[in-house]
Amino acid sequence: MDSYAPAVERLIEQFHKLPGVGRKSAVRMAFYILGAKEETAAAFAEAVVEAKRVIHRCPVCGDLTDKEICRICADPERDHGVICVVSDPKDAAAIERTRDYRGVYHVLHGVINPINRVGPEDIAIRELLDRLKDGTVREIILATDPDAAGETTAMYVAHAARPTGVRVSRLAYGMSMGSHLEFTDELTLNKALSDRKEF
Repeated sequence: MDSYAPAVERLIEQFHKLPGVGRKSAVRMAFYILGAKEETAAAFAEAVVEAKRVIHRCPVCGDLTDKEICRICADPERDHGVICVVSDPKDAAAIERTRDYRGVYHVLHGVINPINRVGPEDIAIRELLDRLKDGTVREIILATDPDAAGETTAMYVAHAARPTGVRVSRLAYGMSMGSHLEFTDELTLNKALSDRKEF
């Protein structure tokens, strides 16, 4: 292993903790910050601290926001009778990029995955079911990834939502099994939304 000053090693280790960042990439990032102007490094650190301070989950849908309620939940022009259920805030952002979906979202913040000891109680399914109680929601669109954990989560949510009488649909997939919404192009997502099926 390379031998760096303790402060440099600590910086490398922090970058190395980020998902998908290996040791070599962490070293490059650390040395980029060390070689940057002081104001650039300070702005980077300040952006991280500020985001952690001001960003929180929307109390309605669970998406990330710096406002009391996220901009989509606060928008009266959106169709609040249709909820697109996603596992992650990045997935809601991917669907927003299609510019065709006019409903609102519910972010589960995870998927059911027994191997990783994540059960229904560990993600925001109860909060979703609470949203269905007042009778204003007509449809929920299940938009979890088409992999084993995403399908398990979709089936669980569909089963739990059925007694409410709300229509439950699932994205039609021109997407291959095992792919992820956040990396899917807008045209494929548009097609998946428009061709969604009863679930």
